[in-house]
Amino acid sequence: VQLQASGGGLVQAGGSLELSCAASGRTSTIYIMGWFRQAPGKEREFVAAVRRLDGNRYYADSVNGRFTIPSESSKTLQMNSLQPEDTAVYYCARLPLGRRFLDFRAPQNYDSWGQGTLVTVSS
Repeated sequence: VQLQASGGGLVQAGGSLELSCAASGRTSTIYIMGWFRQAPGKEREFVAAVRRLDGNRYYADSVNGRFTIPSESSKTLQMNSLQPEDTAVYYCARLPLGRRFLDFRAPQNYDSWGQGTLVTVSS
Protein backbone atom coordinates (compact mmCIF):
# COMPACT_ATOMS: atom_id res chain seq x y z
CA VAL A 1 0.00 0.00 0.00
CA GLN A 2 1.15 3.52 -0.77
CA LEU A 3 0.19 6.44 1.40
CA GLN A 4 0.52 10.15 0.83
CA ALA A 5 -0.37 12.86 3.30
CA SER A 6 -1.31 16.29 2.04
CA GLY A 7 -2.96 19.50 3.14
CA GLY A 8 -0.28 21.01 5.31
CA GLY A 9 0.59 24.67 5.29
CA LEU A 10 1.08 27.79 7.32
CA VAL A 11 -1.68 28.89 9.67
CA GLN A 12 -2.00 31.31 12.55
CA ALA A 13 -2.60 30.10 16.07
CA GLY A 14 -6.24 29.31 16.55
CA GLY A 15 -6.70 28.40 12.92
CA SER A 16 -7.63 25.15 11.25
CA LEU A 17 -6.25 22.81 8.64
CA GLU A 18 -7.51 19.63 7.08
CA LEU A 19 -5.05 16.92 6.20
CA SER A 20 -5.80 14.07 3.85
CA CYS A 21 -4.18 10.69 3.39
CA ALA A 22 -4.41 9.23 -0.07
CA ALA A 23 -4.09 5.48 -0.09
CA SER A 24 -3.49 3.27 -3.09
CA GLY A 25 -2.64 -0.36 -3.65
CA ARG A 26 -3.83 -3.01 -1.21
CA THR A 27 -5.81 -0.71 1.02
CA SER A 28 -7.71 -3.67 2.43
CA THR A 29 -4.56 -4.50 4.36
CA ILE A 30 -4.92 -1.38 6.48
CA TYR A 31 -6.16 -2.48 9.88
CA ILE A 32 -5.51 0.87 11.48
CA MET A 33 -4.62 4.10 9.75
CA GLY A 34 -2.58 6.25 12.05
CA TRP A 35 -1.54 9.86 12.05
CA PHE A 36 1.78 10.84 13.55
CA ARG A 37 3.82 13.98 13.69
CA GLN A 38 7.43 14.84 14.14
CA ALA A 39 8.67 18.23 15.21
CA PRO A 40 12.28 19.29 14.65
CA GLY A 41 14.57 17.60 17.14
CA LYS A 42 11.80 15.46 18.58
CA GLU A 43 10.70 11.89 18.20
CA ARG A 44 7.77 10.93 16.06
CA GLU A 45 4.62 10.88 18.14
CA PHE A 46 1.14 9.49 17.86
CA VAL A 47 -1.64 11.94 16.98
CA ALA A 48 -4.73 9.99 15.98
CA ALA A 49 -5.87 6.71 14.49
CA VAL A 50 -8.92 5.01 13.08
CA ARG A 51 -9.60 1.30 13.07
CA ARG A 52 -11.25 0.31 9.80
CA LEU A 53 -13.01 -2.72 11.25
CA ASP A 54 -15.38 -0.72 13.42
CA GLY A 55 -14.51 2.89 12.73
CA ASN A 56 -13.26 3.51 16.26
CA ARG A 57 -11.21 6.67 16.58
CA TYR A 58 -8.34 7.27 18.99
CA TYR A 59 -6.60 10.51 19.86
CA ALA A 60 -3.53 11.61 21.74
CA ASP A 61 -4.32 13.59 24.86
CA SER A 62 -2.53 16.60 23.41
CA VAL A 63 -4.96 16.87 20.50
CA ASN A 64 -8.15 15.38 21.93
CA GLY A 65 -11.00 17.80 21.48
CA ARG A 66 -9.14 19.77 18.81
CA PHE A 67 -8.34 17.18 16.16
CA THR A 68 -10.90 14.90 14.60
CA ILE A 69 -11.05 12.11 12.08
CA PRO A 70 -14.50 12.81 10.66
CA SER A 71 -17.07 10.05 10.63
CA GLU A 72 -17.67 10.61 6.93
CA SER A 73 -14.02 10.39 5.96
CA SER A 74 -11.56 8.12 7.71
CA LYS A 75 -8.74 9.46 5.54
CA THR A 76 -9.00 13.01 6.82
CA LEU A 77 -7.56 14.66 9.88
CA GLN A 78 -9.40 17.85 10.76
CA MET A 79 -7.25 20.05 12.97
CA ASN A 80 -8.85 22.93 14.84
CA SER A 81 -7.56 25.43 17.40
CA LEU A 82 -4.03 24.89 16.18
CA GLN A 83 -1.21 26.03 18.41
CA PRO A 84 2.47 26.68 17.72
CA GLU A 85 3.34 23.42 19.48
CA ASP A 86 1.40 21.58 16.77
CA THR A 87 4.06 22.60 14.26
CA ALA A 88 5.50 19.42 12.78
CA VAL A 89 5.63 17.19 9.77
CA TYR A 90 2.51 15.04 9.79
CA TYR A 91 2.44 11.51 8.45
CA CYS A 92 -0.19 8.90 7.83
CA ALA A 93 0.76 5.26 8.19
CA ARG A 94 -0.56 1.72 8.03
CA LEU A 95 -0.77 -0.76 10.83
CA PRO A 96 -1.56 -4.04 9.06
CA LEU A 97 -3.84 -6.83 10.20
CA GLY A 98 -0.89 -8.98 11.19
CA ARG A 99 0.13 -6.40 13.79
CA ARG A 100 -3.32 -5.71 15.14
CA PHE A 101 -2.41 -6.78 18.68
CA LEU A 102 0.46 -4.35 18.89
CA ASP A 103 0.26 -0.89 20.40
CA PHE A 104 -1.19 1.35 17.71
CA ARG A 105 0.31 4.40 19.43
CA ALA A 106 3.85 3.19 18.77
CA PRO A 107 5.20 4.32 15.40
CA GLN A 108 7.54 1.33 15.12
CA ASN A 109 4.50 -0.94 14.77
CA TYR A 110 3.47 0.68 11.49
CA ASP A 111 4.99 -0.75 8.37
CA SER A 112 4.05 1.65 5.63
CA TRP A 113 4.45 5.42 5.75
CA GLY A 114 3.46 8.18 3.45
CA GLN A 115 5.54 11.20 2.68
CA GLY A 116 4.74 13.75 5.32
CA THR A 117 3.18 17.15 5.02
CA LEU A 118 4.46 20.16 6.93
CA VAL A 119 2.16 22.05 9.27
CA THR A 120 3.46 25.35 10.59
CA VAL A 121 1.50 27.30 13.19
CA SER A 122 2.58 30.85 13.83
CA SER A 123 1.93 32.65 17.10
